[in-house]
Amino acid sequence: MKKFSFLLILTLVVGILAACGGGEKEDTSSNEGTTNQTEENKVIRAGSTGQSYPNSYKENDKLVGFDVEVLETAAANIGYEVEWVNSDFSGLLGQLETGKIDTIANAVAVTEERQAKYDFSEPYSYLGITIVTHKDNDHINTLEDLKGKTVSGVLGSNNVKNLQAYDKNGEIEIRTYENRDGAMNDAINKRVDGYVNAKASLLAEINKGDLPLKFVGEPFVYEAVALPFVKGNNDELREALSAEIQKLHEDGTISELSIKYYGEDVSKKD
Repeated sequence: MKKFSFLLILTLVVGILAACGGGEKEDTSSNEGTTNQTEENKVIRAGSTGQSYPNSYKENDKLVGFDVEVLETAAANIGYEVEWVNSDFSGLLGQLETGKIDTIANAVAVTEERQAKYDFSEPYSYLGITIVTHKDNDHINTLEDLKGKTVSGVLGSNNVKNLQAYDKNGEIEIRTYENRDGAMNDAINKRVDGYVNAKASLLAEINKGDLPLKFVGEPFVYEAVALPFVKGNNDELREALSAEIQKLHEDGTISELSIKYYGEDVSKKD
């Protein structure tokens, strides 16, 4: 009788343990399904100011613009969605370096200094950097006329660094702002004598708002624009986007987008 009771208890214990083991296996299978779903939802975390017409700006609370549409088009073609993060330009650079975002699509110029920190995608546009002043400033018509004057620009932007490099003797006072609106509005309201930015962007702004600004001479430097990635990070993604950007150049998509937003083709060096 004792042997029978012992065998009965042993059978019950084995059955309970088997049931527990089956439950754990089922949970593991469920977890694997979640992982596969996450892998299918491929996302690029991209930074943009949302205040840089026509590169990146808000229209009815939706982020639009030349750089925005170029990245979204390229990303969609290689099976990615874009998750946008908005901040001022210097803040975006900080988030890129700390890995909070993967790249920036906001007219980021390819420079020797930046190439030491970042690997860039294939360039998708080429911009000439120049200065505008209020149209009432009859005494400012050339870059030489800006000596002893104040020119505004965006903090952390390559436009400011280009102007500093051009003004080797420090004869122009450069005043920096966190965004384009502040820098441009002070030029419009004559609180500064000039404002430095890409010619194509300035032309789009002037035409859009019928702004009382005029160009001061020709661009003093030209630069390529591309997507930056921290060195050693996201190499596969960068290469895939570069290949897709090249295709978008070849089929005319980027040319069409640049005309749509700038009113001229900035997709080529010429």
